[in-house]
Amino acid sequence: MATSILIQDSLEIPFVRSLAEFRAWASSDAYPQQGRIDFISGRIEVDMSPEDLYCHGTLKTRLVIVLGQIIDAGDLGELFSDKTRVSSPQADLSAEPDVLFVSYHALETGRVRRVPKASGEPERYVELEGAPDLALEIVSDDSVGKDTQRLPVAYYQAGIPEFWLLDVRRGRLDFQIHTRGPTGYEPVPPDSDGLRHSALFARSFRLSRRQGKAGGWQYGLEQKLDP
Repeated sequence: MATSILIQDSLEIPFVRSLAEFRAWASSDAYPQQGRIDFISGRIEVDMSPEDLYCHGTLKTRLVIVLGQIIDAGDLGELFSDKTRVSSPQADLSAEPDVLFVSYHALETGRVRRVPKASGEPERYVELEGAPDLALEIVSDDSVGKDTQRLPVAYYQAGIPEFWLLDVRRGRLDFQIHTRGPTGYEPVPPDSDGLRHSALFARSFRLSRRQGKAGGWQYGLEQKLDP
């Protein structure tokens, strides 16, 4: 009987029967350091594609800078990017969003808890469990179905209040903010200035871009505070 799957001679994934088994493997020394591996509703999804510099990398950096400044100025919580795993037993989910925000309120009330390393070392953690305040995904060529269909459903089931989705491939400049509706996430429509409102940050945002001196895309995330 096969016990694992070997992908491209470099990535070995064991057969797991549950979210708990996947999380145990993901926090072990056997977990690979390359690629993104998510567990969504009983299925393991692997993305080994390299990160696109100007459709992903520079955009994510700008988002982290702007959101980080807002969070720091308001002393709101903690912002994470890449390789930060969030798991939700109620949603049968374990994923690594492109950007993740956890408010201090979520930590204080127990809506989110930090999962310690197996070694038990103080102040060392390997993942978050529960419902963070924001999950953000940037669409890549190999993640369209996951980012636009499967992850939004899972994040909603996990109880995450806001979900942001961005797609800037092939001339697009698509920036969406989704909030919780009765049965799923609902997109926030733009106002007359093209700004989309985030109740989470009490302000509205608009994505922009221009070409830099070297020809690569540079992004801006304009913001307008609530009155």
